[in-house]
Amino acid sequence: MTNPRQVIGGWGAAGVLVWLAAVVGEALADRQLAAFRADPANRGRTCRVGLWRASRHPNYFFEWVHWWSYVLLAVGSPWWALTLVGPALMAFFLFKVTGIPATEAQALASRGEDYREYQRTTSAFIPWFPKKRGAGRDTAR
Repeated sequence: MTNPRQVIGGWGAAGVLVWLAAVVGEALADRQLAAFRADPANRGRTCRVGLWRASRHPNYFFEWVHWWSYVLLAVGSPWWALTLVGPALMAFFLFKVTGIPATEAQALASRGEDYREYQRTTSAFIPWFPKKRGAGRDTAR
């Protein structure tokens, strides 16, 4: 709010692009999950389509990315470093308090082994290439 720049510069443009990517990514993840859940054939199964193939929590990831847009928009203002508190707190809450732990506990309770396999093969947060099914299992007897 106290940024002395009159015109949006490179940092501001980057902030707007990050904000746009975050909003689109979160909306896309929510839409993909809603479509998956709307199909009765998917009852009791884990969504592995679209962004959900690359991350167990793409909606949380994009929510966190959203907070980085404010950091970029604030660069150049006297207290811009304070905006780093937003993404840090969001990560803390997502990883330790209300986000991933509660969501994964519920998913394990309702989907069991299907979700355990999803945990073994899919990044928890940052979208990444999935591991092959069965990856991480000890095959030695």
